[in-house]
This record gives sequence, structure tokens and C-alpha cells, in this order.
Amino acid sequence: MDHFPIFLSTRGQRIVLSGGGDAALAKLRLLMKSEARISVFAPTPAPEIKDWAEAGKLTLHRRALTHGDTLCAALFYAADEDATEDKRTASIARSEGALVNIVDNLHDSTFITPAIVDRDPVTIAIGTEGAAPVLARAIKADLEAKLPSTLGMMARVGKGFRKMADALPFGRARRDFWRDYYFATSPASEESAEEALEALLRQHLNKTARPGHVAFVGGGPGDPELLTLKARKALDEADVVIYDRLITPEILELARREATMIDVGKEGFGPSTSQEHINALLLEHASNGAQVVRLKSGDATVFGRLDEEIDAVDAHNIGWHIVPGITSASAAVATIGQSLTKRGRNASVRFLTGHDMKGFADHDWAALARAGEVAAIYMGKRSARFVQGRLLMHGADRTTPVTVIENASRPDQRIVQSTLNHLADDLAAANLSGPALTFYGLAPRAALQEYRHNTDVTPMPDRQPISLQEAL
Repeated sequence: MDHFPIFLSTRGQRIVLSGGGDAALAKLRLLMKSEARISVFAPTPAPEIKDWAEAGKLTLHRRALTHGDTLCAALFYAADEDATEDKRTASIARSEGALVNIVDNLHDSTFITPAIVDRDPVTIAIGTEGAAPVLARAIKADLEAKLPSTLGMMARVGKGFRKMADALPFGRARRDFWRDYYFATSPASEESAEEALEALLRQHLNKTARPGHVAFVGGGPGDPELLTLKARKALDEADVVIYDRLITPEILELARREATMIDVGKEGFGPSTSQEHINALLLEHASNGAQVVRLKSGDATVFGRLDEEIDAVDAHNIGWHIVPGITSASAAVATIGQSLTKRGRNASVRFLTGHDMKGFADHDWAALARAGEVAAIYMGKRSARFVQGRLLMHGADRTTPVTVIENASRPDQRIVQSTLNHLADDLAAANLSGPALTFYGLAPRAALQEYRHNTDVTPMPDRQPISLQEAL
């Protein structure tokens, strides 16, 4: 972020602009919405600028800007549309302490003016740091179409009501009150908005405190666009977010800024937060009335120790609910252009874990070794040679396709295409470092190879078959 967004108070401030043409007009139309005192320096101002000066909306000086003209100015706009003149006026303004914007010259400006959605007093600023102004305008148009015209009126009424709302306890009680006002009422006028606020305040003053609650939320495979709407709502309401190691920063950014964020990452065969400590955190915060989100990667109900945490909060009569997420198998199979089940191939799919609390996990290898079986193996990188050996021992075809997807759905996603015969060696050669899901019985669809510029697909070379003893 090269430009830090702030909102500058303009009431009583002085803003100076040099220029009298189209660029000056565009800036002035925006600046005149503020409460600033505007001074314009232009030897030949446009007729509109003259009219605004006569109407008292700005002060017009029909000459070029010179030293002393920008003293005590908060902002200065160089809008003469002449590089030499803009450089001269900008130099004067900088020497006299003003922040400088040179129209269409991002490099030499000390601030930029964003695209603005105006629902006074609600103001939305959209900036692309000069990279894509057309995109900024498109976002502005989209927001303006979605935001109700009454939004500004509701905000103005709400601002005047804030002192009365202080009768509610600080924190969640006030947030719930304001959320109900802005999102559950639809007043048509300021008078009806005031009436709605008064009735809503009486209702909330008579409410008992909202009890603590735990939402077990599936955070999906990592792509924030795969997060469900219900999960996003839970993050927006959370006082405390207790999250796993595999939750991406982009998803954590969706939580409220005021929320307490607690990392309880676990890593197979590596550093981990104990389950007992996680349970204790859930109880501590929910018992104190917090709305807690327990954010788990993928789907919370798949290999997420969900039952242990539910049992812990249940034992203390704390309310909870589950928000499903897209499990890694669903995201990973989509990346290789396949389906988990296929008529004539497999009528079922197994979700397996490569290891459990005791070490490598055992399964019904004889059933899985039959032709046409498909399995999604979670946490299978370190157990690859163990899984390979068990399947070969039970007669699985050595040429059975095996595909490993690292960081499924994320920008750094990788796909390793292999066979059961060479799985362990191919994984070692690929040197995967991120979370990976292994598909036994599935290869990337051939058409996917046409899109290798989007996805790193790594087919491994054929090798001599390994012996059963080597696999074991």
C-alpha cells in the first residue's frame, strides 16, 4: 500500500487550486461538496468558475499563483494542464507546507483524490494508486447502484441519536442496536427514522444481554471467494476469532477489525496448540458473553476434531452452531477437472486421513485396492509411502493414477500427477511445502493440460517399478 487512505477534515480549512480549464472544473465540482474555503488562481478562468465565484462558493484570483498564495493551505491542486506551470506552482505549495496533488501526475503528487461515492455523511473512497482509474470508476458506479438513496439520511439521524444510544452498555449491545437500525428498518423520511430509533432503543434497553455463543465455521480451502455468505456474516459479527494454521490471511481480513484474533495452529508431526488449550479458549471467551468464531480450514465437519470442541462447550451449556464450508476435496477435484463420483467408474468416494493421533492411520486397504475405487486422502504427504505400501500389499494396480494438489484454490496451487507405483518418490521430488490433498484413483482431465499457464501441473516421468519391499 503506497498510499494510506485517510479522511481529512475540511471544515474551515483552506484549499488552493491553480488552473481554470477542464481539469480545474473536475476537481472543483468535487471540492465544493466539502466545507473548505476554496481559493482559485487562474488568469483565464472558465465561465463556470466565474459563476461559482460570484455565487460565493469560492474565491477567484484572476492571475497566476505566486509565493505566499498557498500559506496556511491544507491542500493544493496543480491543475493548469501544463507540465512546466504545474511543476512551478507545486514547488511553491510544497515550500509553504501544503500537501500537493498534480492532476494526472501521480509520481510527483503527495496525495491522490480517490473516486468517491457520496451519501453524505457516508463517504466511500475508492483508489487504485493510479493503476486503474477506469476500474475505480466502475466500482464507484456499482456501489452507487447498490446503496439506497436514504442511506445518508439514516446516517445523519443516527449521528444525532448517538448520545441517547449511550444508555446501552458499551460493546456488543450497542453494535446490535445499530445493526438493527441500519439493516432491519427502512424509514422513508428523517421523521420516521427518528421514530424508529426511539422505538428500537426502548426495545433494546429491555433486552437481556446476548449470551456467549460459538460458531464452528468452515473457512474453505483458502480462496476467500469460496467462503460462504453465512461464514462471512459470522466473521462480521465475531468478537473473538480462534483460527487454524491453514486459514489464509485474505480470509482473516474479513473479520471485524475490533475482533480478538487467536492463532491456534496445528501442524502434523510439528508444533501444535493442544486441543485442551483450544477448548479452554472457547469456554473462556464464550462464558464471558463473546460471540466466538472457531474458524477451521475446509469444512469444520471433516477431520477437524469438531466433536471434541462441541462436547466441551456443551458441557458448559454454551450455545453453538455449525457453518459448513467447502472441503478441500471439493476444491481440489475441481482444479483437476474431475468429479468425485462417476457413473460406471465409482458409486462412492472415501475421505481418508493419512495419520491420526497414534501415527499413520489404517483403513480398509483391501476394499480400496479394488479397481475403480476413488479416495481423497487428507494429510497424506508424510504418509505417502505407508499408503503406497498398504495398497500394493493388498493387490492394488501399480498404474492406478494418483494426483496430489498442494494449496488447492490458492494462487500458489500446484498439481503433481503420478501413479501408485511412484507416488512416494514423486512427492519427495516435488518438495511440496504447503497443505496438500491426495486423490487416489483420479488423474487430471486431459483437457486441463491446455490451461497449464494457469495451473502448475507436474507430470512425473516413468520409472522402473518398485518392489513391494521397497514400498513397505
